[in-house]
Amino acid sequence: MSDAHEHIDKLMQELRRGTITIGVLSQLSEPQYGYSLVTMLGKKGVQVEPGTLYPLLRRLEKQGLLDSKWDTNESRPRKYYLLSETGKEVFNLLVAEWRSIVTSLENLIENEGGEKDGAD
Repeated sequence: MSDAHEHIDKLMQELRRGTITIGVLSQLSEPQYGYSLVTMLGKKGVQVEPGTLYPLLRRLEKQGLLDSKWDTNESRPRKYYLLSETGKEVFNLLVAEWRSIVTSLENLIENEGGEKDGAD
């Protein structure tokens, strides 16, 4: 792979990294376990590697944004995650910020090279 492709891949990875948290939080109004989240997000076009997701889930739980509970009724125990009350509030704030960023970036992209900012 050429240096240019490596740089582009890194830029794409950085761009995605900031969005994964919102994507994960958006799916946890109902309890989900790690693999179900990977599958669900993938079906919706958001590819997340398990090696990225599990540390993120643990970090979000430690930050108080997620509650978790082990289900030991199945042959394979699973840890289910769910948005905490704080997590719901934070998710709503992140979504508002995301929408603001998207709007600002859309304006920048649409006006790219077309308008001057008026500064001389």
